[in-house]
Amino acid sequence: MARGVVDHEGMRGEWAEALRQAGRPVGMPFRITRIGHVVLRVTDLERSVGFYTELLGLEVSDVYPPTMMPGGMVFMRCNTDHHGVALVGGATGPVRGDELHHLAFEVGTLDEVIRARDLLRARDVPIDFEGRRRAGCQIAVEFRDPDGHRLEIYWGLDQIGSDGRPRSPEQWREALSLADALANPPIGQDTTLQDPDLVP
Repeated sequence: MARGVVDHEGMRGEWAEALRQAGRPVGMPFRITRIGHVVLRVTDLERSVGFYTELLGLEVSDVYPPTMMPGGMVFMRCNTDHHGVALVGGATGPVRGDELHHLAFEVGTLDEVIRARDLLRARDVPIDFEGRRRAGCQIAVEFRDPDGHRLEIYWGLDQIGSDGRPRSPEQWREALSLADALANPPIGQDTTLQDPDLVP
């Protein structure tokens, strides 16, 4: 399928429609309001803590020594929550990394996505993707941590309005570079940079 072409028929088929009909049952006694945290197993705890603090800017809240948790455990935060990411050491052999598809971190501006990409490049972190995905229309850079866990830094995720309907697939604008994402925004996405000299 050509770049930017969406298989609308596949998206409207019986299989996709059945999945779309899944929803929150009426009368549930609780409501989950946001994703709380993720815990990852890593092979080298010190190396991974360095990656998440030095490249992503997370801060360490607490540490469990190996006497409390085999392999040790480090709790890290990016806001006032005690932790959003925790790492558990002692993984043996290469981490498969395919059970968890990816972990995404939101930033407040489009400029920060570009700056994050530039920092990752400067530190020789391989980048798997940069640009705009389709559903959700967020502009992102995707990469891996030292154990191969897939990570994403993004801005501009679509919000669902009071009518409960997402943006129609015809309005998606997939972009395979940050430059293309800025030049060809979907309806309603302002891709004006705060720093106009920041070159994607």
